[in-house]
Amino acid sequence: MKVAILLANGFEEGEALFTMDIIRRAGIEVDSYSLAEEFVTSSRKITVKADKILGDNDLVDYDMVILPGGQPGSTTLSKDERVLKIVRDFMNKKKFVAAICAAPMVLKAAGVSKGRTLTSYPGENFTEMFSDANYVEDKLVVQDGNLITSRAAATCLPFAYKIIDVLGGDSEPIKKSMLYDKLLAEK
Repeated sequence: MKVAILLANGFEEGEALFTMDIIRRAGIEVDSYSLAEEFVTSSRKITVKADKILGDNDLVDYDMVILPGGQPGSTTLSKDERVLKIVRDFMNKKKFVAAICAAPMVLKAAGVSKGRTLTSYPGENFTEMFSDANYVEDKLVVQDGNLITSRAAATCLPFAYKIIDVLGGDSEPIKKSMLYDKLLAEK
């Protein structure tokens, strides 16, 4: 299995990098793609080097694309025609698309959210944006077939674990090694 995570300037650090880290811990190949330049700066001014720069047909061999949130990163992703085409192609081919926090706006911009069950960052802007979808507010991660969505930076752990599981991996040993089970027990 191969996963691509798309990075635009203003991406949310944890949603991108921690998610990528957790998926790699499961032995799943993950490549980060910048939209324009080798180095990408996050919403909190952390600069990272992307593995690759996005071209027009780079992701044909990938099984999943991940869209991290953050601003203005999510808005930039939602306005990039290459990204919108990738999202539409993945959805049409029943490949996985995962979006967290503000990034589900990309699903709307690509025209693939109508009638789908999904979630996003909480707030009236998003509930209005997804009025034509089955919007879920009481779950951290929502899966609707090949679409996975999640709420915000604090949900990147269950988001990444869900991704591992849907790609055929086993998130349980990763959860245990990261003490996720202990975190849940302390509630």
